[in-house]
Amino acid sequence: MKHACTALKCAAAAAFAAMRLCAATPEEERALARQIGYAEHYVKEFENEVARQRGGEKRVWRGQRDALERVRELKTRHPDDPRVEALFRRVRAALKRSKGDFVEVQPEWTQYLHNEENLRRLVSKLGEEEWKRIVESHAEGMLEKTFPAPDSAETSVDDLRGKYVLLEDVEYPGNQFYGASGEYICCGKPSSGFWFIDLSGRDWLGPYEAAKRYRRTVDSSMQEAKKWTVLAEISGITAENPVGGEDGPGAFYFGWIVKPVAIKVPGHLVAVRDDGAESSGRFIGEERVEAVKQGWYTVKSVPDDVSPDRLMEIFMTAIKEKNTDLYLQCIDPDHLAGKYGADETKRYFWDLHQERFHGEYVHATFSKPKITVQKGFDRNDDLQNFFLDDEDRKTLEKIGGEKVEEAVVESTAYDKNGKQLGSPHPHRLRRKGGGRWYVLDYQQRF
Repeated sequence: MKHACTALKCAAAAAFAAMRLCAATPEEERALARQIGYAEHYVKEFENEVARQRGGEKRVWRGQRDALERVRELKTRHPDDPRVEALFRRVRAALKRSKGDFVEVQPEWTQYLHNEENLRRLVSKLGEEEWKRIVESHAEGMLEKTFPAPDSAETSVDDLRGKYVLLEDVEYPGNQFYGASGEYICCGKPSSGFWFIDLSGRDWLGPYEAAKRYRRTVDSSMQEAKKWTVLAEISGITAENPVGGEDGPGAFYFGWIVKPVAIKVPGHLVAVRDDGAESSGRFIGEERVEAVKQGWYTVKSVPDDVSPDRLMEIFMTAIKEKNTDLYLQCIDPDHLAGKYGADETKRYFWDLHQERFHGEYVHATFSKPKITVQKGFDRNDDLQNFFLDDEDRKTLEKIGGEKVEEAVVESTAYDKNGKQLGSPHPHRLRRKGGGRWYVLDYQQRF
C-alpha cells in the first residue's frame, strides 16, 4: 500500500511539472532553457575543478559560486522542473566532494604519537629527578634571588664570579641576540637588571645540540616549547644593547655574563655538557632511548625485492617511528653522497617530515607505481617487442647498457580526523640494473 501511495505521489508530481511546462509560452520555455544551459556550463566547470583536485580541498574554487548561485535561482523559481532538479543534485554532489574526501582513521595510524608521548614522559621524569640533584649540588654558591639582578654599580665581578643563578622562563630563541661582545640570550629588563646567557662556548652548544637530538629522536612537540630554564655560572660582566633596533631605545646596559651548567625544557628534557658525548652534550635518559624505540619499530629493514609502493610505505613508517637508520636505507645512495650528504638529509629534511607528521597529517596511502625505463632496453615493452626477435632484444640489451627504471607513486595524506589534505602528491623512485628500488624525492611532502 505504501509503495502504491509513493508511486501515485511521484506520478502526480510529474504530471504537475508537465502541466506547468505546457502552460509556459514558447518564449518562456526558450528563456528557461537558456538559463538552464548557462547554469549547466558553470556546473560542469565546478565539477571539473573538483575532479582535478582528486579528493582534496581548496581555499578558493573558481567555479563554485557561479554554479551555486545560478542553480539556486533556478531551483527557487522552478522547483518542479526535472532539468533543474538534476542540476541541483549535481551541484550538491560536487559541493560535498569539494570539502575533501575522508576516511576512518585506523588506530595503528596514530600509534606513533602515543609512543612518543610515553617516551616523552619517561625522559621528562628522569630529567626532573636529575635536575633536582644538579640544583642541590650547586646550592652552596646559588644566589638567593634572580631579580632584581645585583647592581653593577654596587657589586664587583669578583664578588659574583663563580656563583650560580637559576634563570626561569628563558625565552629562546625569542630573546637571542648578537651583541658587540658575543652572542647571548637576554634575561631581564632595564628596571630589574640583565643576565646574558653566553651562547658561544660548549657549555651552551653541547646541551643545545643534545636538545635538538631529543627533538629529532624522541619528541617533535618540543619545538612548541618557547621558555626554558637554565642553571648558569656567573663568569663576567659586559655592556650590551639587548633591546636595540627599531623597537628598542638603542641604549647599552650592563649585564652579568653567565655560562650554562644545565638546561631544562619543562615537561620535556634536561641536558648537560658532557665532553665524552656526541657534540659535547647529552640529555638525561638519552642512553635508554634507542632500547625503548626498538620495541616500537614495525619495520627494521628494507627487503631487496621491495616494490616502489611498499618502499614508500616503509619510508613513511621510518619517519613516523623516528627510525633514522631505516629512513636513510630508503633514500637513493647517490643523494646521500651528493650536495647535502647524509648529515643534512638526516637533519633538515628529517625535521620537515617530523613537523608535517605532527602538525598536518598523520598517515598517507599510496597508489600503485607507474614504471618507465629511463635508460637501456625495456623487455616489458610489448609494443616494441612485437617488432623484435630474441636476437634483436639481446643486442639492444647489450648496447643499451645498465637499465635505469623510474617509478612514480602518488601519496594521499590524511589528518587526525581522517580528512584528505590536498591533492595526491607524486614521488619518484629509481632502480638500476634490476637491483633494489630507492626513493629519489625524499624531500617531497606526503
